[in-house]
Amino acid sequence: MGKKLKMQRRGKGSNAYTKLPGTYDLNVNYKNTKTQIIGTVTNLFNHTGHSGVLMEVVYDDFSKDCLLAPEGIKINDKIYINKNIFSLGSVLKLSDIPEGIPIYNIELRPGDGGKYVRSGGSAAYIIMHSDNETKLVLPSKATISLSNQCRAQLGVVSNGGRTDQVLVKAGKNFYIKHATNKLWPTYRGVKSNPVDHPFGGKQHHKGKGSMTSRNAPPGRKVGHIAARRTGRRKK
Repeated sequence: MGKKLKMQRRGKGSNAYTKLPGTYDLNVNYKNTKTQIIGTVTNLFNHTGHSGVLMEVVYDDFSKDCLLAPEGIKINDKIYINKNIFSLGSVLKLSDIPEGIPIYNIELRPGDGGKYVRSGGSAAYIIMHSDNETKLVLPSKATISLSNQCRAQLGVVSNGGRTDQVLVKAGKNFYIKHATNKLWPTYRGVKSNPVDHPFGGKQHHKGKGSMTSRNAPPGRKVGHIAARRTGRRKK
């Protein structure tokens, strides 16, 4: 008897497809404040679920916070919030940051604490400023326009060389994926057995069309489900 398809197991919501446990949840967003605050880096540490190094910051009002650490920062360095001082890890409005300076942990909406460019080794750059918006280029080479009131941190997210080391064996990759609760390994449908997947079998190709009806039974719902069109797009 075959087993359920991957998308059927995903829809069930088992432990293999749920999010990280609550012990991994850690707020790494900067303060939602309009006042100028100075903080001091007191600790640098790794955290499961974040590819970059985190830093513990103690502000001048004795409150603590955790932020993404940029490349080159060290303990006892100063972090400036909403103050026009250009130092690593400081938080400024996009309107106050010149073009060409690498930035990360960028807000999508003013005050949300940072949503864009948070993985290790990544950075975005400002292309141009306008009256109310700032145009950015993301690490994916995509360009977006955000409000000038959105804030960002200065620098490049640390731990950028984490992918340079060769894995050598599959067991190491297993533990890397396991730490962040990611499903691994993944496989193609055509590599499965006929009882496990509609595209499975020894022919190494689907053997049937990928178009699938919206009303198809769950065990057949793979491929292009209720696609509007198929085939190559005419130029």
